Amino acid sequence: MSPRRHSTSGWASGVNAYAVVLLLGVFGATGVSDDVPSALQRPEVLVVAGVLYLCEAVADKIPYVDSVWDSVHTVVRPVAGAWVGALLAGHSGSLNDVVAGLVGGSTALASHAVKAGTRMAVNTSPEPFSNVIINFAEDLGVGGIVTFAMFHPGAAAAIAGALLVTGLVVLVFLVSRIRRFLRRRAERRAERRLATRIGQPPAGLP
Repeated sequence: MSPRRHSTSGWASGVNAYAVVLLLGVFGATGVSDDVPSALQRPEVLVVAGVLYLCEAVADKIPYVDSVWDSVHTVVRPVAGAWVGALLAGHSGSLNDVVAGLVGGSTALASHAVKAGTRMAVNTSPEPFSNVIINFAEDLGVGGIVTFAMFHPGAAAAIAGALLVTGLVVLVFLVSRIRRFLRRRAERRAERRLATRIGQPPAGLP
């Protein structure tokens, strides 16, 4: 499989690793692509990926729950990106396999940072619609890029790279908003701890 697909799958894994595994597995099992490793086509892998994808689809649409989910997946997504990248490279144990895993994992880590940071910024807004819109955009982006990479790996890799760079630039501008979000969350935790000690609810909390 083209090495360009390693970076594409890595970017997509950083956004939604379960969707990547599910899509690639389905493409391989249905004969859309002959390049998908058999490990991704196993029924149990597809079932688990499908269930976890549905869990993520729900979690990503709920403010604050999405940030907790992202925190848990700080390790999961890069590892998944490295695993998929290595699988796509083959099982020869060569240097190319190692490089493919490193490319997939590092790209997944970078795109995960963009996703998690963006979600923190979005959560500074009290309305829930932004989360739903962002989640649909992420799912469409992952599905579109992974599908496109099956037929045009070079162009898909270029698009994924452009999206990653754009996301990192936007994240830089969102840093101050994210800091406010983290400070406000810490203040709420402190209020809850204080309320527990004195037996009274803090201001603004039931």
